[in-house]
Amino acid sequence: MRPWVHFGWEMVLIAAELLRPGSTLCRKGSKVFADNYEAVCQEALTAWGWEAQQLQETLESVRWKAINSERDTWLKKYQPFPKVIKRLNSLAKEEIDFAILTTKGTKFTLHLLEYLQLNPSKIYGHESGSKINVLLELSKTRLLLGFIEDRRITLEKIAKIKDLNSLPCYLASWGYLKPNDKINLPKEIRLLRPEEIAAPLASWP
Repeated sequence: MRPWVHFGWEMVLIAAELLRPGSTLCRKGSKVFADNYEAVCQEALTAWGWEAQQLQETLESVRWKAINSERDTWLKKYQPFPKVIKRLNSLAKEEIDFAILTTKGTKFTLHLLEYLQLNPSKIYGHESGSKINVLLELSKTRLLLGFIEDRRITLEKIAKIKDLNSLPCYLASWGYLKPNDKINLPKEIRLLRPEEIAAPLASWP
């Protein structure tokens, strides 16, 4: 189910649905859940009497307890994708800044970035709004050379926005992709493989 998850609260909901005998996930399996993902998530929220914001706040509260009580043990559970950390850190040699846009909380992300020894010029967590709105704001003051994302639907939305249609959009092949995400990509979206990211940015597909 991981490729379908967008926000952290959805992971909490899926875990709960695995424990509820009458849930769609238990009765009909992960494929039916995935094929009707948004609708089934709403159905599950109603069944539990929960709200998305409530789950997100609870998740972040538990994360902070883990960070405060066993930070090193907790952080070691996070393993970066191969080659990505080294490539991001090498961008400085090309005089290129990079920013992190994430649906995770900013403070939580800062702990991860410190552990992974990454130093982006900017960090935009879910508190900053949608990734699309962040990109629109950045484009007003910065030259954006590319945007790497593993959610195809996000890249497809960006490609339709007039003020962002010149932004090179890259689908990260190493990310949490759905089975058909790499198939028949629109011309505005380029598939980026781990072996390609080491090359100079100008030679990316």
